Amino acid sequence: MTTPSDRIAWVRLSSVYLPLGTPVSDAKVLTGRQRPMTEIAFLFAEIGAESGHRGFGFGYSKRAGGPGQYAHAREIAPDLLGEDPSDIARLWDKLVWAGASVGRSGLSTQAIAALDIALWDLKARRAGLPLAKLLGAHRDSVRCYNTSGGFLHTPIEQVLDNASAAVERGIGGIKLKVGHPDAKVDLARVSAVREHLGDGVPLMVDANQQWDRPTAQRLGRALEPYGLVWIEEPLDAYDAAGHAALAASLDTPIATGEMLTSVGEHAELIRLGAADVIQPDAPRIGGITPFLRLAALAEHSRLQLAPHFAMEIHVHLAAAYGLEPWVEHFEWLEPLFEERLEIRDGRMLVPSRPGLGVTPSEQAARWTADQCEFGSR
Repeated sequence: MTTPSDRIAWVRLSSVYLPLGTPVSDAKVLTGRQRPMTEIAFLFAEIGAESGHRGFGFGYSKRAGGPGQYAHAREIAPDLLGEDPSDIARLWDKLVWAGASVGRSGLSTQAIAALDIALWDLKARRAGLPLAKLLGAHRDSVRCYNTSGGFLHTPIEQVLDNASAAVERGIGGIKLKVGHPDAKVDLARVSAVREHLGDGVPLMVDANQQWDRPTAQRLGRALEPYGLVWIEEPLDAYDAAGHAALAASLDTPIATGEMLTSVGEHAELIRLGAADVIQPDAPRIGGITPFLRLAALAEHSRLQLAPHFAMEIHVHLAAAYGLEPWVEHFEWLEPLFEERLEIRDGRMLVPSRPGLGVTPSEQAARWTADQCEFGSR
C-alpha cells in the first residue's frame, strides 16, 4: 500500500549500445535513404522509491538519436525526485512540459518513455502482478510473428530456412521485408516464402515506407493472391490520406504507425481510416501512458493492434487490448536481459513475473557507454 513516505528517492539512467551481429538492411537502405544498421542505442531507466521498491524501463533509437534521448532524459529525470510514483499520468505531464520548448513528440517524448515505463514496472512490481494483469489482461498469451529472419539483405534461401526455424520454434507468423527497387524481386520473394510455408502460416510484408502511391496500388493488387495478413508501411508514414485510399481499395489490410511519435499523429490515421492494423511503439510515442490512450481510441474504432518491436514491453500491452492482437518477435534484444519470453503454439506467453518481468543482464552492463544517477538510495 502506498504511504505518504513512499516517494521517488533516486533515478538512474544508462546509455547502452547493443551491437548487431550482421548489418541489417531494409528497403530504406536499398533506396539510399539510410545506411545499414549495425547497433541499437538503448536508454535504460531505473527508479527507486523510499519504500525500497524499484522499477525498470527502457527506450531505444536506431541509427541516430540515442545520445539525444539520453541527454534529454538527464535534464528532466531530477524532476521525479520526491514525487509519488503512483501518480504516473501526472508525472508524464510534468516531464513533457519540462521539455515542451523542444516539442511534445519525437525525441523529447521518447526520452520520457523509459522513465514512464519504469514507473509502470514499479507499480506492477509493488502490486506483485505482471504488468498485463495490473492493466487488466484479456488473455495470457498473444499471437506472435517473426520479422528478424526476413530482411532484404538476407538471401532468399536463408529467409526460407529462417522461416522454417521460426515456425518450428512455435512462432505463429512470418513477416517478409519488401520495397526492393525491382518489384519483380519482391514478388518472387513473397511467392517463394508462401510456397515454402503453405497457406496455413500467416504471412505479412513490410515495405518500410518506400513505395509511392501508384507503386503501392499496383503491388498491393499483385500481392492480393498471397492471402497476406497485412501490407505494412506501403507509403510514407505521414501520408495518412494515401494510406486511407489504399486501405479502401485493397482487400489486404493496411498496417502502419510504428514511426509516429505521438497519440495525435495516430489519431489522424484513425480519423481518416488509414490503417486496418495500428502499430504503435510504446518507446516511440512516450511510454505506456500515451500508449494506453491510443489503445482506447483504436479499440473504439475496432482496429487490429500489432505493436512494433520491443516485445518485452508490448506482450503486456497487447494482452490488455480488447481485440485479438499480434506482437512482433525480435530476438535481437534478448542479450540485454536475464529472462527470456516463452513461445508456444504460435503465441507469446505473458510472463508471470511481476512488472515487465525482465532484468538487465551483466552483458548489458558491459555495453553501457555512460550512466548517471540522481537522488540517493
